[in-house]
Amino acid sequence: MSDIVRIDTNQRMSRVVKAGGLVFVGGQTSGDVTLDVKGQTARVLEKIDGFLEKAGIDKTRLVSAQVWLADISRDFAGMNEVWDAWVPQGHAPARATVQAQLAAPELLVEIAVVACA
Repeated sequence: MSDIVRIDTNQRMSRVVKAGGLVFVGGQTSGDVTLDVKGQTARVLEKIDGFLEKAGIDKTRLVSAQVWLADISRDFAGMNEVWDAWVPQGHAPARATVQAQLAAPELLVEIAVVACA
């Protein structure tokens, strides 16, 4: 059984957990809610890149992603434009995208990923 490593942990959650050969990055949102969905998606993906780096890997190791959009009919294409530019060619993870009520009305997108360590 492997050790569990927690990164950026507080009382409520860890931003990253490494366990069983996997790296789990919890749902990330943009720190700048004044941006449109493209801007918020870019900020979220920058945060994910940083957390993957802290775990010692990069986005070529992604195996799964979950995307939540506040308004899927309005923002799906814009989010995908940024996502498609971010994902390395040939390394697209399995992904689900749904509409959801996010934690604050200004948030347009939230993304969580799982990667191989």
